[in-house]
Amino acid sequence: MSTELKPLSMIYNEKSGFHANKKEDIYEQMMTIWTSHGFEIQVFDISSEPNIQSLMKKVFQRHQQYMYQGVIVAAGGDGTLNAVASQMLHQTIPMGILPMGTFNYVARVLNIPLDLLEAATVVVTGEPRASHVACINDQIYLNNASLGLYPLFIKKREEYNRRFGRFPLNAYTSGLDVLIRDRKELKLEIEVDGQKYPVKTPLIFFGNNQLQLKELNLKISKCAAVGEIAGVVLAKGDKVALFKTLLQTIRGKLEQAADVYSFGAQRVIVYSKKPKLTVAVDGEIVSMSTPLKLHVEKNALNIMVPHVIASV
Repeated sequence: MSTELKPLSMIYNEKSGFHANKKEDIYEQMMTIWTSHGFEIQVFDISSEPNIQSLMKKVFQRHQQYMYQGVIVAAGGDGTLNAVASQMLHQTIPMGILPMGTFNYVARVLNIPLDLLEAATVVVTGEPRASHVACINDQIYLNNASLGLYPLFIKKREEYNRRFGRFPLNAYTSGLDVLIRDRKELKLEIEVDGQKYPVKTPLIFFGNNQLQLKELNLKISKCAAVGEIAGVVLAKGDKVALFKTLLQTIRGKLEQAADVYSFGAQRVIVYSKKPKLTVAVDGEIVSMSTPLKLHVEKNALNIMVPHVIASV
């Protein structure tokens, strides 16, 4: 090891089929790009350690041995990016992204190319940019966190993905399937910046990615851009209303749907009589103790982006 080189640690999930899905020649070309810019590379499989904390401890220890801080690269979809980012808040070491998910909202909102070789070049030639990261209890979310029907959508979508492959259409098809077969309402109390509201809802959605919210034509995308919690609540849970809401979502007119309320806030607390609630966090299903407490860590994550991009 030469301490005069810059360390680059790439973290990926072997179980996601990184090498199978991406041709070996692309992988080799990425390595060539990075080494040509003076980086010494080590690759880490996210599943090689019992948890992300122990893996990232090894990664940070490696970087401490060099004169330069280098870069830590997350290669994968929302789950991998979330896991790596959760350990990199308020770190000076920047995080690089190789977008390999279905929608790649984090990469797209930061103008990171979806082409892997172009993204690999940005990792070593771009500049670090501070991004807002939203938190729900002890979890972060880069894109969204939701409860109610949405976790059921996620489970059904993964079933469709396993059977038919990963296509954006599956997100809508799985949503339709859930509405036909299942309906779930939550009785909650939501505290928004100190003001409490009783809510009976089939779905609450909290977004942190302004691009994702903008594609739904939600005005609260501006809230996410400035580091506020952006929330959407459906206030009516009968199947007819939910079908109409799904249709408006597909048409990009969610905010025009009846009984859909959106808001921006600095802090949100979700109370429930249940001790735990099922929450979808960046596409991963987790069980969380109530009350759910949400806030945004502003400018908490440094991400390598192309030079001179628009403010996010």
